Amino acid sequence: MPAAVSCSRPMPATNFCAAANSVVADRPQIAHKMPERESERARDMAKESAFWVGLRRTLWAVVAGLLVGGGVFAWLGETGMWVVAAALAATAMVTSVIAQRIRPVAQESFASLESSLPILSPLAREVLERLPDPLLLVDTAGRVLFANRAMRDVIGVGAERKHVSSLLRTPSVLEALARTSASGEAGSVEFAFRVPVERHYQAYTARIGADPVVTTLLLHDLTALKRAEQMRVDFVANASHELRTPLAAVTGFIETLKGPAKEDAAAREKFLDIMAVEAARMHRLIEDLLSLSRIELNEHVPPQGEVSVEAIVREAATALAPLAQADGIAITIDAAEGLPKVAGERDELIQLFQNLIHNAIKYGRENGHVAISLRQTPSAGRRGSDALVVASVRDDGEGIPQEAIPRLTERFYRIDVKRSRERGGTGLGLAIVKHIVNRHNGKLQIESRAGEGSTFTISLPSVPKSADVSVTEVL
Repeated sequence: MPAAVSCSRPMPATNFCAAANSVVADRPQIAHKMPERESERARDMAKESAFWVGLRRTLWAVVAGLLVGGGVFAWLGETGMWVVAAALAATAMVTSVIAQRIRPVAQESFASLESSLPILSPLAREVLERLPDPLLLVDTAGRVLFANRAMRDVIGVGAERKHVSSLLRTPSVLEALARTSASGEAGSVEFAFRVPVERHYQAYTARIGADPVVTTLLLHDLTALKRAEQMRVDFVANASHELRTPLAAVTGFIETLKGPAKEDAAAREKFLDIMAVEAARMHRLIEDLLSLSRIELNEHVPPQGEVSVEAIVREAATALAPLAQADGIAITIDAAEGLPKVAGERDELIQLFQNLIHNAIKYGRENGHVAISLRQTPSAGRRGSDALVVASVRDDGEGIPQEAIPRLTERFYRIDVKRSRERGGTGLGLAIVKHIVNRHNGKLQIESRAGEGSTFTISLPSVPKSADVSVTEVL
């Protein structure tokens, strides 16, 4: 009977242990259906290869010996042949000792080759391939036998035959795999990837006690849960800090209207107008906080849609045209022809460009100019994308001090707090831009010179012309 997987702790929603045991239980059926001819052919090829390698080495040794012997005979004559014979005898003895030490290693290598032969039926492979959680099968030597589609998204394609330590460089996970492979005890460990986007996982390891022995690694994504926990903490802290001032103002005016200004019509109208401004400020602040929370929650999830950046920029500029006209600011768009589409969420990208254009209007010169340019550049070193769509938003305002540029995307950071609040800013606009850019695997660049204005440049990868369709095969 095939051995079952021992599980000492609860598994995630996808019952890992049950799935592993079902694979083990199905092993006789899989073995029955496995193409025996391919296995025999692989063994014959390995033995034949080993034979020709040994023969080639022997022939090289013989040829080298003849050449050396002929040279010695020509140089020293018949007496020199005894020296050659003694040297050959010593060489034979040393070679015999080395061969005895190498033979176990060669046998182990051949056994490892046999263990890497196909062990999954097409049905089992298809089932594992479609699992939503990343799954990895590793042999006793630590080499990857199988990685499903979800795991390839984590470690990249081409993982077969590679050692797991070259793909997952997390010591805690590697130690759990080694411990489970050696002892058979199931394990669980939590870890995180910090770049390019922070992601948290719970890793589950289990050993299938069959022949060959296979260790499984299942990853359960905890990123959404971790982000939700952090969001709650940040939201309470930020909301309590930023809402304190407008709430205090509204409370004070209400008390004034109930008391000294109760019968003063002029004061009542003035205070009501101020209360309306503060209430609108609180509304904008709450909307931006909720928007930022939603974006951060899904920052690790790649966007699925395909959108035109030019169409999005024009829609964002049209929505802000009345605000620009009120300040006498002209908005121009210079777009290159034939721009490719990008992978992105339409609503998020509209919000991104609205924030950038709105900032350019707020901090530009009165009766000034906001220039937007769209270009295409080669994608240097980016996997899966042929080109980048580069969008630049430039204003002609006072510029930004160089020391302030690194902090512009921090929450609630403002260079001029008074001016920002007067213009309706919440201090969250560029923080939202940064997280949207991160989710879209893009890049944000800020350039500014005193007295010459500022330029905000967004680079987004285009949709690849041909998708990567490589499929992981079981060795």
